[in-house]
Amino acid sequence: MEVTANQVKELRERTGAGVMDCKRALVEAGGNPQRAVEILERQGLARAEKKAGRVASQGLVDCYIHAGGRIGAMIEVNCETDFVARTDDFRALAHDIALQVAATAPKYIAKSDVPESEADRANELALLAKPFIKEPGVTIEDLIKRYVAKVGEAIRVRRFARYELGEPVDEA
Repeated sequence: MEVTANQVKELRERTGAGVMDCKRALVEAGGNPQRAVEILERQGLARAEKKAGRVASQGLVDCYIHAGGRIGAMIEVNCETDFVARTDDFRALAHDIALQVAATAPKYIAKSDVPESEADRANELALLAKPFIKEPGVTIEDLIKRYVAKVGEAIRVRRFARYELGEPVDEA
């Protein structure tokens, strides 16, 4: 099947994938753009799994203060290079995760961080397991994997803090 440059351009704008990846996906999908998106997502998730073990020591700290100033969250998100850390996409991801922390009050980053005594509540306590508030069918972990597939680098949430007026302070 012959794929036009316009089809490739539209798919690239929609997914952020590379030109050749878009062309291959469209050929494999027989020109069907929706099926091509699914193919690219599958490929992206496979790439994300391969990058999971790589060191992510660059990144940024972002914060979100909810309207009225009653709730705030600060988060550190890491990637492999400062080049990616300075991109608008990476900044948007970090801000969305800070917003998620403010809105859902997780206690841990991953399910594996949840103590055995609270294991039955791991999905509600772990940030990465929570549904993304802007897109409930996607978890925060899936959202991060999308960005990993897009930028080609490992991305990790390193730590976060959440503050709410009147909430008791944990003494460490």
